[in-house]
Amino acid sequence: MDKFLYVAMSGAKQGMNALAVSANNLANANTDGFKADMTQARSMQAFGEGLPSRVFSMIESPGSNFASGPIVTTGRNLDVAVKGDGWLAVQAADGSEAYTRAGSLKFDSTGLLVNSSNRPVMGDAGPIVLPLPIEHVEIAANGIISVRPQGATAEVIEEVARIKLVNPGNDQMMRGEDGLFRLMAGGNAPTDPNVAVESGAVEGSNVNPVHEMVAMIEIQRQYEMQVKMMKNAEEIDRASTSLMRIS
Repeated sequence: MDKFLYVAMSGAKQGMNALAVSANNLANANTDGFKADMTQARSMQAFGEGLPSRVFSMIESPGSNFASGPIVTTGRNLDVAVKGDGWLAVQAADGSEAYTRAGSLKFDSTGLLVNSSNRPVMGDAGPIVLPLPIEHVEIAANGIISVRPQGATAEVIEEVARIKLVNPGNDQMMRGEDGLFRLMAGGNAPTDPNVAVESGAVEGSNVNPVHEMVAMIEIQRQYEMQVKMMKNAEEIDRASTSLMRIS
């Protein structure tokens, strides 16, 4: 009886974890460059005192869905969308290099180029700082940033930096707790000259809201089933206790 109850209890607990993943995906359905997390369940043996006769369910995330999201045209010169495979390099809060597909860029009062999460965008020589004041900015397909200083004539365009674009392979990437991706093996990915961006556009989230809603409903039904199994285990245990008293 305790085995029955243990399986039902662990199944309900892991169902809540799976629900949290789907809820997070759904909450980021409109987040630029967001990659949906995936979940899978498997049975695990519980080791402890005595024989390993207990089995419990465990929800784990095998990775993220790296499919490209829709390209949304914005018309902003500082918006870029990575075409095909590849990543933009940004600086994480701890100063390390991380990677994202969110390409809605801007610069602050000091000229520091940042993304929508205020993470500094990395260039070949570190964080990119634009020379202020600037009248016009444009980003080429290869990530080169060109500016026209304020007051300069229309034909004056100066290359000031190049966005670091990498493509280490999606199977080498993992998402961190801050939502940014990093190399599983650690370190920094090298610049890949074959990665291209589209200016004046951003990549939307690859989350399918309908799929996530259906998944949440299915998980909730599974949770209810596990709770019913726990109640059934309680009823069977009560009935067994009554029989022991009669005997």
